[in-house]
Amino acid sequence: MQGFFITFEGGEGAGKSTQIARLSEHLRAAGNDVLVTREPGGTPGAEAARHVILSGAAESLGPAMEAILFAAARNDHVEQVIRPALQSGCIVLCDRYIDSSRVYQGVTGNLNPQLMRGIERAAINGLMPDLTIILDLPAETGLQRANARRGADTADRFEKETLELHVKRREAYLAIAKAEPTRCKVVAADRPIDEIASEIAALVDAARAANSAEEFRAVEVTK
Repeated sequence: MQGFFITFEGGEGAGKSTQIARLSEHLRAAGNDVLVTREPGGTPGAEAARHVILSGAAESLGPAMEAILFAAARNDHVEQVIRPALQSGCIVLCDRYIDSSRVYQGVTGNLNPQLMRGIERAAINGLMPDLTIILDLPAETGLQRANARRGADTADRFEKETLELHVKRREAYLAIAKAEPTRCKVVAADRPIDEIASEIAALVDAARAANSAEEFRAVEVTK
């Protein structure tokens, strides 16, 4: 059996957690096994790396070291959680994956693209998402949402950065979607939650149907 790997991307406050929860309900109602996970995180080691990164403890080491920490956490997550779940036939929904590193460390961290490609290859070992949902909204709106959600808690490593950087990240996500339109689908996130959830469910159902058709054709060819 082979599962289906869906990642959710977007800036701060885009609503990834909310939409992942809604999609998991939709998929489970249809009888699918669903695993919900996140990055950085998903395993004890990766969760420890998450704390180090989001607390800002690694910020002084520079974006290259942050990228390496993300990659180490991601590799553990891929091999211990995501790949086994996919091999068992699960649909995996992951809050952030490689595109976050491409945007946060690669683009706004000004890291060398060749370095980023090498780190990415080592981290994922060939495991690309079948579908990536990019939740898009103005950076200022996203930050306002993130601030409201956080309340009195301290902003994390990335939430506290300048509006200019968040605008640049939004542009970088849209550039990725333009470069990889088959994998990446942009969904406007400044709309009612139900409306967004319905669009995402339709995109996922269509992508899974297309994937099943391709797998069937592949089997027919080998006969």
